[in-house]
Amino acid sequence: MTSVLLRTITNDEIETFWRDGVVCLRKVVNPDLLRSMEAPLAALFDTSEVADLSAMGDAIAKSGNDVQRGDVPLTGRGRFFAGVDHWREHDQFHFFACDSPMPEIAGAIMRSSTVRLWEDSVLAKEPGTIERTAWHQDLAYFHVEGNKVCTMWCPLDNVTSESGAVKFVAGSHLWPDVYQPNLFISSMVIPGTNGPAIPDIDAMEQSNECSVISFNTEPGDVTVHHGRTIHGAGPNTTQGFRRAISLRYCGDDTTYFTRAGAPLKAHHRHIVDGNPLHEDDCPTVWLAS
Repeated sequence: MTSVLLRTITNDEIETFWRDGVVCLRKVVNPDLLRSMEAPLAALFDTSEVADLSAMGDAIAKSGNDVQRGDVPLTGRGRFFAGVDHWREHDQFHFFACDSPMPEIAGAIMRSSTVRLWEDSVLAKEPGTIERTAWHQDLAYFHVEGNKVCTMWCPLDNVTSESGAVKFVAGSHLWPDVYQPNLFISSMVIPGTNGPAIPDIDAMEQSNECSVISFNTEPGDVTVHHGRTIHGAGPNTTQGFRRAISLRYCGDDTTYFTRAGAPLKAHHRHIVDGNPLHEDDCPTVWLAS
C-alpha cells in the first residue's frame, strides 16, 4: 500500500474548491488505504467511542421535536454512527489523519504552507438508515476563525445519492454568515449557540435560489469542502454500508475564536481568542517543502 498521492492536485481542482466551496478529487489516493481502515472503524461500533445518532433521533422525536428522516425500510432499519478524535487513541486513525497523503491534499487545496489537524470523525450509515444529515456548516462547531479551514470526506464504500452521498450548496462558503449549529440529525439548534438560523435550503433549491451538488464516490476518491460550505446528506436506502472518515484541517490564517455553546474538547487547553492554534491542541501534520 502506498502512502503517497497517486497524482498531483491540479490547478483546476484548487480553483473549483475556492469557487464552489467543494471539489471532488477522483482516484487521488490508493483505495487500499481506505480498505485498511475498515477493521479499525468496525471495532468502534457499539462502543462508547461512537454515538448512535439513530437512538438520539428516537429520543428527539419522542420529545415531539423535529428529526430529519426518510421512510422506514421494509427490510429492517439501520443505525447512524458518528464519533470524533479517534486519532488520539488509535494508531491506525492517527496514521490516517496525520501521516497519510490527506494533510498534503489539504495543504494543496487550501493553498496553505501549514496544515494543522482539528479533528477526525467517523460517519457510518448502516443499510436502511432512515436519518438524514441536516444542513449545517462545519465551522459553526469549531472554536476557530479563518478562511483556510476544510473538511475532507473519505468514503470506504461506493457511495451514491441512494446510500446517502453528501450534498453541498455551491458557493455557500462565500455567504456572510456562520449559522447556528444544529444536532446533526435535526434542525434543532444546539442550546446556547449563536448565529442566524440556517436557511431553508430545500426551498431555496426548489426556487432556484441556490445550487446543490453531489458526487457519486468510491474508495480512492476524496471530497474537500470549505468550513463555511453548507452541506447535508440523505438516508441510506440501500442494502450496503455508507462508511466514511472525515478529516478537519486548518491552514495558515486560522486562529482561535470561541463560539458560545459549541462543543469543547478536553485536550484543547490553549484556546485564547486571536491566537494561532497551539501545537498541543492541534498538531502540525504537514509543512510545505
